Amino acid sequence: MKSWNQLLIRHGWLLKQVEENVFDCTHETQLNMEFLLESLDKANIDFMFDNRVLILPERRLSEQTWITAFSFENRGRSGFWFRPGVDEPKLHELDVYISGIVRQLNRLGFYTQGSCDGHGKRPAHVMLTKGRDINELVEILLAAGMKRVHWRERSNSYHLTLHMQEMELLDLAEKLSLIEKSGLGKGMEYHKEKFFQHLLEELLSIPGVSGEEEIIRDVVKKKLSPHVDYLTVDHAGNILAEKTYKNGNGPTILLNAHLDTVADFAVNRQIMKDRSLWTSSRGILGADDRAGVAVVLQLAEYLNQTSTFNGKVKFIFTVEEECGLIGANSVHEYFLWGIDAAIVVDRRGKGDIVTSCGGYMPFCDASYGAFFEEVATTEGLQGWATTHGGSSDTRIWAEYGIQSVNLSVGYQNEHTEREVLDVDACYETVGLLEGVFKMGRELRKVVREIKQKDLVANC
Repeated sequence: MKSWNQLLIRHGWLLKQVEENVFDCTHETQLNMEFLLESLDKANIDFMFDNRVLILPERRLSEQTWITAFSFENRGRSGFWFRPGVDEPKLHELDVYISGIVRQLNRLGFYTQGSCDGHGKRPAHVMLTKGRDINELVEILLAAGMKRVHWRERSNSYHLTLHMQEMELLDLAEKLSLIEKSGLGKGMEYHKEKFFQHLLEELLSIPGVSGEEEIIRDVVKKKLSPHVDYLTVDHAGNILAEKTYKNGNGPTILLNAHLDTVADFAVNRQIMKDRSLWTSSRGILGADDRAGVAVVLQLAEYLNQTSTFNGKVKFIFTVEEECGLIGANSVHEYFLWGIDAAIVVDRRGKGDIVTSCGGYMPFCDASYGAFFEEVATTEGLQGWATTHGGSSDTRIWAEYGIQSVNLSVGYQNEHTEREVLDVDACYETVGLLEGVFKMGRELRKVVREIKQKDLVANC
């Protein structure tokens, strides 16, 4: 269920959350505040509003119930008028599913002249003035996960078409709310990294100690499902999913991270940020392995957005990894059939490509590890090298004969109060994996050569 802050952002209100369920309404217009208070009354929500501060109860609504509260016949169809860049759009005159996007675009200086959410019958669209470079907005939308951005120029405006479902429009509004005006003009990669950091912080705020992964599992399912063809939760509680890209005529790769943390998060703890280094104010940070979960989710979005990879990816988010690889051990063998290679994202530090457990149990052929070193060099990433490591889900996949590695995701001192995460190093792992999938043909060749070598050795 969405927080009040999410429900307000997704539907166009520009309030500043000062603490949980408490909002500073100073910068919202009088008309839009009146519409909000009327909607809260209609939804039978107990609230306090005094001196431009709104206090909402802990009880939240489902999004559909909230939508019902401010929907009315012909909302947004009567047309609206305001002076772009001078007046704020009036929410009650905007279509339900486009209002959040319109408000965010205007906040960022991409002023709108008109909009329509498509009413479930046709694509949504927004008309923009020519005050800003449209390519700047295109970069933001691509960084936010859109596959393609369709726009055309008219005499005095740009016409932006959004081929998205209604709930995807709301998701886009929420993502646009994360963009700071100071970041405009810094390019798509800058925005991608900022979106990733927000995802990472969200995952680090969700409980999920071993054996109690229900909440984090639900969140990951919701984030993963738009990017895969198939998703289920197995008898042990692991998330299993898969996606075929292009015609599937390529390698089948397993991407894996674990959902559980070794201990609960401390009550009221805060994530402390010192540039790229994140720590917890109390107790563990939980980057082992929420960092890996974030990387895999980012890759799922990237692969669904790009068209370069040809093959299949299977995703496994395991439970109870911290208490003996229980989730990985419980995955039915049939789901692992046909997997050519596995990539686990659950290694401390940065730059490690773990190819064996303690040096005595190999996870893969040397050429598979060397392939990752080659990709790092090709992508201009420094310091990546094969090494020995400890136990992880990687060991289970290797026992099935799957070529496997475990990659660093930037955390150190895991399982202690001194745990620290280098978010720059974590995002670099995203870059390495994007490079791996760009080189899908080369990866397939490496795997085939290993299989051929094994066949010769066993003859």
